[in-house]
Amino acid sequence: MRAAKNQRKTKTFMSADVETLIIGGGVVGLAIARTLAARGQDVMVLERHDRIGSETSSRNSEVIHAGIYYPPGSLRAKLCVAGKDALYQFAEENGVSHKRCRKLVVASNEDERAGLAALAANAEKNGVGDLKFLTASEARELEPELECVGALLSPSTGVIDSHGLMLALEGHLTANGGHIVLNTTASSIQRTETCGHPAFEITTALGDVMTCRNLIVAAGLGAQEIVETLDTKKQSYRTPKQYLAKGHYFSLATRCPFSHLIYPMPTGAWLGVHLTLDIAGRAKFGPDLSWTNSLSYAFEDEDGERRKAFCQSIRKFWPSMPENVLVEGYTGIRSKIYGPRQPVADFAIHGPESHGQDGLIALYGIESPGLTACLAIGDHVADMLLQA
Repeated sequence: MRAAKNQRKTKTFMSADVETLIIGGGVVGLAIARTLAARGQDVMVLERHDRIGSETSSRNSEVIHAGIYYPPGSLRAKLCVAGKDALYQFAEENGVSHKRCRKLVVASNEDERAGLAALAANAEKNGVGDLKFLTASEARELEPELECVGALLSPSTGVIDSHGLMLALEGHLTANGGHIVLNTTASSIQRTETCGHPAFEITTALGDVMTCRNLIVAAGLGAQEIVETLDTKKQSYRTPKQYLAKGHYFSLATRCPFSHLIYPMPTGAWLGVHLTLDIAGRAKFGPDLSWTNSLSYAFEDEDGERRKAFCQSIRKFWPSMPENVLVEGYTGIRSKIYGPRQPVADFAIHGPESHGQDGLIALYGIESPGLTACLAIGDHVADMLLQA
């Protein structure tokens, strides 16, 4: 803010309050901040909530994805595969709880069996060459209560403590002189100058003003809203339209008989109701996919139809699931840049070539596998900014 004069200054950004400002303190914003601070940038993160990562970053499955599903050559695919390896290494080096529990993608009928081969071929193109085909009996040797006609085993899929990960990223950031400011909502951006040098001026919801040389918008659900306050040089530039997708998770009230993550065959953009495990081995099922216009995290199942639909989906691969063992868990809301019946969009990471503003990088639609890819996204954005 204007009153904060304790930031490091360098000749490159003159009298701007901070060299690089990042709007959004979720796992992606923190990963970008950590990378830039490690490369010598003076970095500050603005987070609108009273703690880091309290939106999408803490309301997901916490899965480290292998890179099976995404179109070859897409940012999703490249950043997922690179990010997976980096994330496992980072977790090992920083004591972040994680587990390579492996995943089974299961075919429930003969029509789905051919889809397993298509998934494996797609994964191979993405650089994921460790998948193994299993017969129904081989799959049941691993998971005796599993029902399927065949499966793919993904050895590099795992889970991670997302909160522990974000605390570790915060620690790296602050160790390199960076700062996180909580309870601070950026409400508008405009282009300005400081001592004759181009800069961005950010006004907060409380009316405080600060300037920065570089600006990165990693605000998740709020990214479009804040970028649209800036008049861009390219009059044709439009932020991608945002669609909100709400997902519900049910928890398992009894001991889980599975040690692997269990995923059905995907349906279009939706991976289906799948079974995931947290670090302690507790099971949860979800998410489902409900398009919404609301940012409410309320669990919606007043008539019990959602629970019934979950049970039907789960019993396709776990027919012996006992009655009345699903309890309401939590919900998450994903910011998508494609809507119902539209093709799945790639991650959108817009630099000056898109919007015409030097020093600005805006990220949109960073949903799954954003957690897996976060460190690779940090490197990618840092390269975009520092090589410009």
